[in-house]
Order: sequence, then structure tokens, then C-alpha cells
Amino acid sequence: MIHTAVRWYLTMKQSNKTIGIAAHVDAGKTTFSEQLLYHTKSIKQRGRVDHKDSFLDTHTIEKERGITVFADQGTFSYNGSTYYLIDTPGHVDFSPEMERSIQVMDYAIVILSAVEGVEGHTETVWQLLQKHRVPVFFFINKIDRVGADPERVINDIKHNLTPDVFDITSELIDGSLSEELIEFIAEKDEELIDAFMEDKNDQGYWRSAMQKLIQANQLFPCASGSALQDIGIKEFLEKVDLLTETRYSKEEVFSGRVYKIRHDENSMRITFIKALSGTLQVRDEVSYEKNGELYEEKITQIRAYNGSTFKNVNEGSAGELFAVTGLTSASIGDGLGTLKESQSYELLPTLKSKVVFEPSVHPKEGIKLFQLLDAEDPSLHVKWEERTQELHIHVMGAIQLEVLEKLIKERFNINVQFEEPEILYKESIENTVMGYGHFEPLKHYAEVHLKIEAAERNSGITFENACHADDLSVGYQNLVRQHIFEKPHHGLLTGSPITDLKVTLCTGRSHNKHTSGGDFREATYRALRQGLEKAKNIVLEPYYDFKIKVDIDQMGRVLADVQSAHGRFDSPQTTENKAIITGKVPVATFMNYGSTLASFTHGKGAMSLLFGGYERCHNEEEVIERMRYNKEADPEYSSASVFCAKGQGYTVSWKEAEEKMHCL
Repeated sequence: MIHTAVRWYLTMKQSNKTIGIAAHVDAGKTTFSEQLLYHTKSIKQRGRVDHKDSFLDTHTIEKERGITVFADQGTFSYNGSTYYLIDTPGHVDFSPEMERSIQVMDYAIVILSAVEGVEGHTETVWQLLQKHRVPVFFFINKIDRVGADPERVINDIKHNLTPDVFDITSELIDGSLSEELIEFIAEKDEELIDAFMEDKNDQGYWRSAMQKLIQANQLFPCASGSALQDIGIKEFLEKVDLLTETRYSKEEVFSGRVYKIRHDENSMRITFIKALSGTLQVRDEVSYEKNGELYEEKITQIRAYNGSTFKNVNEGSAGELFAVTGLTSASIGDGLGTLKESQSYELLPTLKSKVVFEPSVHPKEGIKLFQLLDAEDPSLHVKWEERTQELHIHVMGAIQLEVLEKLIKERFNINVQFEEPEILYKESIENTVMGYGHFEPLKHYAEVHLKIEAAERNSGITFENACHADDLSVGYQNLVRQHIFEKPHHGLLTGSPITDLKVTLCTGRSHNKHTSGGDFREATYRALRQGLEKAKNIVLEPYYDFKIKVDIDQMGRVLADVQSAHGRFDSPQTTENKAIITGKVPVATFMNYGSTLASFTHGKGAMSLLFGGYERCHNEEEVIERMRYNKEADPEYSSASVFCAKGQGYTVSWKEAEEKMHCL
């Protein structure tokens, strides 16, 4: 006799499912992943993080530190479906790697410790999953530990993450839903309430309804067990399989998204793709856009990865994760085929550090190696500063720098050091100005007029074109736009990138005979710079959105600390003997507060720090003085214009340039 749940499986469409495993560090995420792979016979024996033999933590650094640094994937089959399991980093310093993986997840399993419950990074993970609309299952791990209390953790989830969580450990057995679970489902929808009131007893109906609610992020199933002791893992997998479904079409034209870049020992670029529709075969040509340019490149190899091993295959199909060779310029987040838009990311580094090479390493060689790392982790923003002859990278924290040092030694056999991380400042303006740039040395010609306005905070730079084609051809108009966005432009106060501006091209002029290649870049940069010279410039600094949970008698200390750190807080919330304080605070004054909090709360205080955008710098004058940026000595920019008279070019300062413009 076929069991009802099994019969229901047979009616379902078997599919490819990408499941991400995410958690705060040390919640048992990697051990949980090992159990899933073991029970589905993907691996023959279970590894352990503390034994340094886990299947998915394959890098030497991961084994040494006992933490996941890279988002690696395992593959297993279960009930006719193929599962792609992505084990993501749990440490906040590697959260950009975790966020890049989220973009290809069909579902996520968030692991929590039955002792610690919802921790700081758990909230970061949850918010990102919600932003990307990824359906979530919760698994409360480590129920075998002293102090474990799954019920308290579920209440913790309800209070800090979502009230729509339901414990299915004993309420969903062999595909049958309990009366209590059915009632919980029914409360989510009027049609379901009607069915419940009519005593609809069809288990298949309620399973289908539950599945839809999970996909719509209206219900979040939860179960508990112990990954280390192998308690509840098989049962949880059965329930995940029962309640998840994906529908990818192989019949459509190919589309996919790049979610990871790696390089082999010969520096060959390996591009990891999630296929969203159609199929991709070896020798197929794939198109994608990069900086407005269309690329069409031939796939030379397709690899199916499981951990660090792979096998060559002839094709990849919709819903599958695979890697290809042959794509030279596609970046993480880029759409391929019919998918045109690129993915943007929320977890941005707020620190930068200078790279110090050993004397035997030539800077050009060092830059080349770091460019490989930059392709693999775009959040590094590797940049060679021509002005100072220094290489800088963006980082999340000190642990990331320690790992990078070892990674570079391991991969490239060179020693590097990183200077103490500094805050990543930005600049903007508070008023509206016109910027004029003219570039006319002998046999060159370009003129650009820009209106530069202060824009909403954290909106970045936007561009509007108000120039008539009679004044400047569309091709040159597009060039001006391209030059505005081609790189971060320096501000005048600290040389930091400018942001939160609306730039409008008002007019411009070219010369039929003399305008050539880089002329409009020169004129655009000079117009931008000349406008900034006339503007009221300000320095911006990164802020955290913080959430701190402490005992009520420690609330006063936290509030005082936030104020002294030049932050601000909302009205504190109190529940029983706990206080929850939320607000905003500068990264510069609060990035090391975790150790302070742990000290006076004896490790019982909890804190979540999320990048909260940029705001006005609290100590602007001090920062300007410390940065010692000389706007006159920046080799990349000049606010002056260049005019031509009697066959010779001459420079006109920004103060006098406006009256000499040809378009005025």
C-alpha cells in the first residue's frame, strides 16, 4: 500500500531545488549540511568542523579556523529531485559572500542554536533573505546541549524575526498535518478560513496551501534536533522535501545569473551560474552586457561541482547550478542570455585598508593577483591609487584581513600585510551649482555644462539629459553620461568618492574636425570639478543600524554609550526583564563596541549591526585634517579649463572659466 504522503509525491513535479544553509557563526550550520549529504548518500562519511574534515569546508583556512569562509555547494538527490546545497559563511566579516549566494536560493534553512537562540548575525541573515524574498525554514540545533530550550528560541524568533513561525516537529508527521497546524494555515487567508470552517479534511489540500504560503513568505516552518547527534535531521529533510517545489522550464530560451567566480591554479576563470530557464551546452554562445557593451562568448566547458570536486558535463539546465569556462568578463550578479539586469548588493564594506607587499613583489604583479581576488569578491573594490602609489581594498573587518593574508600566501606564495583599516568616507554637496568644463588644446575640442544638485541621502548619483541634439550629438551626450558613471569621482575635501548627486547635462559642444577620443572625458571631469569648487561640500561617514538586547538594569549604560558615540536611539522596548534598543550610530565610533558590550553584560548581551547608509560626518573637520587631501595636487582631476588661442592651448582657472565658455 502506498503511503498518502508518498502518493502525494508521485503527483508532484520533480525539480531542481537550491537550498541555502545560513546561520550566526557556531550555530552548527556545516555539521547540519554534512548530515544532509550523508543521509542522501552524497558523501560516504560525515565530517566534523572540529575534526577539520568536513566535506564543504575544503580550504585550509576554513579547516584551521573552524569557520566557513567560502560559500561552497554540495549536491544530492532525494525523492526524484536534485538538491543544490549552499553552505554559507556565518561570520559577519564574510557576509558579502553569503549575500551573493542568497540571489540563487530557492529556499533557505536558517540554523539557530537551542541555547543561544536568535543572535546578532541571525537578524542580518533574516533581513537579507526577506529583502530577496527567499522562503525560509528554521532548524533549532543543539537540543542535546545543557541549557537548550527550543520553545524559548521559537518565542525568540516570533519576537525578533517573524510571528509567522510554526513548529512542525510533531505537527507534521508522515505528510499528515495536525489540527493545530491546519488552523494556523487557515488564519492566513479568507478562502482557507472558509475551507477550515467547512471542516475540509483533505490533507493534500492543506499541504498544497502550506506550500504556497511558504513560497509567499507568509509561513515559516520550524523544527528542532541535533546535527552533531543526528537527531531529527532525516525527519526535517522529509518535511523540507514535502513542502518545497520549484518550476523551471527547460523549453524556454536560456537565461541565468552569475553567482560566483573562481580561478584555478593556472588562473583560468571559472564562472558559476544558476540557470533560470532553458539549457546551455558546451560550444553555445552566451551574451551579456558589461558597461553598456554587449559580449558574446563561447562556452568551452561545463562543470558540475560537488564540494571541491567536479565532473565535466555537456549541458546545464534550468534550475541547476554549474560552472563554465569561456566567459572572460561576466561578473558576479550579472544576468546572462535573456536576463539583462544585474543584481545589486546591500552588505557593503565600511572600511578600507592599504596593502603592503614584501620588497621582492613588484606592484604591477601584486595588482594583477589582487584583481583575481577582486573578481571573486567584488566587495573588495581593489583600487590602485595613482596619486599615492598605493593599493587599497575595502573590507568588512579585521578577521577578513587575517584570512586574506593566509589566502594570498597559500594561493600565490607571497607575503602581504595590511595596514590598520580606516573608515570609508564619502562626500556630497548641500546646494545646486553649475559646472563648466572646456578642453581645447591644439587639435582637440569639447565643452560640457552640468547642473549638479544635492540629492536624497544614500541615493547615489543619478543622471539626467536635458541637452538638445542640435547642440551636441546623441553619441557625445552618451559619452558624457558614461564618464560620469565610469568610476567613483573624488570630492574636494578628502578625495573620497562623491555621492548623492543629481547631475544634469544641460548643453555641450564638439568640433567636427578636432574632437577626438578622450576630449569629452576631460571636459566632463573638469565640469564636475568646477561645479564642486562652487558648491558647499560636506563629508559623509557610514552608519550602523544597531539593535542591542540587554538586561533592563544595563539599559542606561547602553544609552549613554550610544550618545557618547555620537549615535541616536529610538524609544527602548522592554519585555519582562530585557530591554531592546535600536538606532543609528557612526561605524567609526562603534565598530569595536561588541567587546565592550560582552564585557559589561558578561557575554549575555546581544547586538546586531547592519550597514545603515551614509550620513553627515560627526567630526568633519578632524577627518579633513587627518586625510590631508590636496585638491590641487590630484593627478586625476583639474577644475581648470583649457582654451586655445593663436594655435596654442592655455589654462584658465575655475573661477574665470565660466565667462570664457563658448556655449554661454
